Amino acid sequence: MISAFFIFNQKGEVLISRLYRPDVRRSISDVFRIQVISSSDVRSPIVTLGSTSFFHVRINNLYLVAVTKNNANAALVFEFCYRVISIGKSYFGKMDEESVKNNFVLIYELLDEINDFGYPQNSEIDTLKTYITTESIVSSQIAAEESSKITTQATGATSWRRGDVKYKKNEAFVDVVETVNLSMSAKGACTVLRADVDGHIQMRAYLTGTPECKFGLNDKLVIDKSERGAIDAVELDDCRFHQCVRLNEFDSTRTISFVPPDGEFELMTYRATTNVKLPLRVIPTINEIGTTQVSYIVIVKTNFGNKLSATNVVLRIPTPLNTTTVDTKVQNGKAKYVPEENVVIWKIPRVQGGQELSFTATAHLTSMTNRQVWARPPIDVDFQVLMFTSSGLIVRFLKVFEKSNYHSIKWVRYLTKASGSYQIRF
Repeated sequence: MISAFFIFNQKGEVLISRLYRPDVRRSISDVFRIQVISSSDVRSPIVTLGSTSFFHVRINNLYLVAVTKNNANAALVFEFCYRVISIGKSYFGKMDEESVKNNFVLIYELLDEINDFGYPQNSEIDTLKTYITTESIVSSQIAAEESSKITTQATGATSWRRGDVKYKKNEAFVDVVETVNLSMSAKGACTVLRADVDGHIQMRAYLTGTPECKFGLNDKLVIDKSERGAIDAVELDDCRFHQCVRLNEFDSTRTISFVPPDGEFELMTYRATTNVKLPLRVIPTINEIGTTQVSYIVIVKTNFGNKLSATNVVLRIPTPLNTTTVDTKVQNGKAKYVPEENVVIWKIPRVQGGQELSFTATAHLTSMTNRQVWARPPIDVDFQVLMFTSSGLIVRFLKVFEKSNYHSIKWVRYLTKASGSYQIRF
């Protein structure tokens, strides 16, 4: 339950204020300005002072602040704040101070529509755009027609989609994007300490009318923990679907049935912690030679078919703090010592599946009076692999059914990537 909502600039000036409940006054904004904006010690996005809690999100040069006097659901409050940002970007492109000042009338109208007496309401952008428009003149005939559409959409079975959407070319794009998280130990022959996948299925639907989509995933897809342990099964945790998905059909047949929102939306998010396929295997051999040198041999192996390739591969190989120079030798790509970061950065534009690449180097160290033990930070690996999933998730089929029986074009892509979350200790 949100009592008030404010938008501040970085100087602490109130650009937008909306009081939803009588338990707070507008002067409460002064408390946030003094306690948060003017203070350099605040690190938490939630600040509680007495019985009042301030939930704030910072974007560009703005603070979006939701105020509550109750024990509110923090996830719900933050979701509301991020929805305001998404809606703002959809209407006027960028959420910054200039945009807020230029569109304050529209913002007040949106805030009144998506929150009623402190309770968040329908915030689907497609629905809002049918009756909240930046156009100032609307004829009475069009207004009557739009009013009828609004009522049907906002109260009907598909509040996230209008029924009058039209496209000359009917297309549906599906992107399965996975981020691999790895932590590998230096001991025990490179033991995997942690390997999991954060994935989401992003869809862009440019389809006429109100089509019914059917979306099939792996036959051996296990979500219930009691059914785990099957051979070659894809085991997922923490699945979450867009509200358009009919969950009862997914539970019985692993088929996702839905009427998609118009345009781009996130159909599904998931997490996998078992049977994770690691795209790259990194084998480091790093030895300290006396007190003046460190030798490096780093082998990179690709664990996918030779028809696929990893691109934008970057290894950040740490060096001791007292390193002066590093002599490097690589088969592919380029390696460069970056002294201000105490790392050697090895960049490989592309590496095919089934290949093995090597990196050798010698770091020369300066002598120190008080020699400290090198902490040996992990090697960080960034990469992207198209048409590969670490969880094993695949799209078996995508079908579109619409009463006019038009032909539609479907595209499915897979992308597995790592950025700062793929670490190998040595």
